Amino acid sequence: MHDWIVVGGGITGISLSYELQKAGFSVILIEEHQQLQGGSSLGYGGIPFWSGTTPLTQKLCQEGIARQRELSDELGMDTEFREIDLLLTLEPDADPQAILAQYANCAIAPTLLKPREAGDREPLLNPQGISGALLFPHAHINLDRFCEAHSQAFQKLGGEVVYAKVNNLLIEGDRIIGVATDQGEVRSSNVVVCAGAMSRALLKKSGIHARIYYTHAEAIDTEPVNLELRSMVMPADSKRDELEGETTNTEQDALWDVAGHELLPPSVDAGAIQFCDRRIRFGQLSRVLTDPYAAIDPVESEVAIRDYVSKVLPKVAELKGKWRNCLVAFSNDNLPLVGSLQGYENLHLFSGFTSPTVYVPTLSKRFAAYAKGNPDDIISLLSPQRFS
Repeated sequence: MHDWIVVGGGITGISLSYELQKAGFSVILIEEHQQLQGGSSLGYGGIPFWSGTTPLTQKLCQEGIARQRELSDELGMDTEFREIDLLLTLEPDADPQAILAQYANCAIAPTLLKPREAGDREPLLNPQGISGALLFPHAHINLDRFCEAHSQAFQKLGGEVVYAKVNNLLIEGDRIIGVATDQGEVRSSNVVVCAGAMSRALLKKSGIHARIYYTHAEAIDTEPVNLELRSMVMPADSKRDELEGETTNTEQDALWDVAGHELLPPSVDAGAIQFCDRRIRFGQLSRVLTDPYAAIDPVESEVAIRDYVSKVLPKVAELKGKWRNCLVAFSNDNLPLVGSLQGYENLHLFSGFTSPTVYVPTLSKRFAAYAKGNPDDIISLLSPQRFS
């Protein structure tokens, strides 16, 4: 019998599996899909190490960027880590000082650029489509490479990967004894759910409630192109953040367990990133639908994405590409859910990461040490039970 079952093999699950195995535990990772799904498949890969606004998040950001800088060497495979500029664009009618004030508490202060200055930094920007931009030091990884590197290192250490669908948890009294999959039962001493947006539904099948939510995220991926995007471009006033913040109050929480609700109209944020192989990902459109399997019209979505992006990055918006969508998990206070769930000391949640690239690597390492018996105040602060 294994020490740990990790459910979900995206960025959270594979990172945590690696750290637990490295810490000396025997780990089996169970993942439904052989190709990445969820946020790990469609994430932009930006590492906002500048974004901490409290002592807790600033410490995690410092540890997170330090961890990302060393992972390629440790894992023996390039995650395509690189330092790049981040330009957060301001809409034409935005008040620059009001937007700047929203970032006043960040660990690293931004530089406010005028439209022409932003265009000098990123020539693909349309100076007439913005009233300026906030410049931050930033970093970036390829999430596909991050997950592949961790998977290889995890298995070299003796970790086991099984591709199967987890249907429900196996419970005896106040303990979880394993999981039931479409290939049979798997037993372990501990279970940690890293299933992102699907975590809530999986736990609900076993009568366990967790305040984890998700948006349907949509973006467009191109093939490698000759166009060069020097920076990562995102909006300074993110509509997705507003969408998430307005759909997770206590009154709406029960609606998330009933398929068919659209809690707010969709929103679009104009952003883009170019990967090292010259592919560009741009978008994104976000929907708050309570059905994770809801059908979405890709034609309508692609038109909306291209329309918004054309105002900021017109040449990018014209590129041929493939519409893609996924689910992105989040919590109602922008902090991840890490630790045991109420009523079951050996059942843990490791999900709801709004900034997974900066938080996941360091919290995976901390969680593994915590599982070995080392006290950790940060893990305690992120407990899913903080909402009870």
